[in-house]
Amino acid sequence: MSKPIALTDDNFEQEVLKADTPVLVDFWAGWCGPCLVVAPSIEEVASEYQGKIKVGKVDVDQNRGTAAAYGIRSIPTLLVFNNGKVVDSLIGAVPKNNIVELIQKQIG
Repeated sequence: MSKPIALTDDNFEQEVLKADTPVLVDFWAGWCGPCLVVAPSIEEVASEYQGKIKVGKVDVDQNRGTAAAYGIRSIPTLLVFNNGKVVDSLIGAVPKNNIVELIQKQIG
């Protein structure tokens, strides 16, 4: 089973912006209730779409630079990157099927 990658200010460029597949990034924090609600769906998506997309999580408290760079004001925020650019997003504790729809747009 594939798990989401822990993304940091230091590895974000290499893991996300230079990735050769679409990347789903979950901006979250440990104290955020809605983030904890969506976390199991993020883990399932990471496993189910292994090899098709990369899934990562950014703890906004520990990686303020990355969160600020993408204007993250509300969490959880899910951003989809393709070829180093944000191509789609979702904000809030959304159901898994919404996350899957977001991914399907990128992988066809």
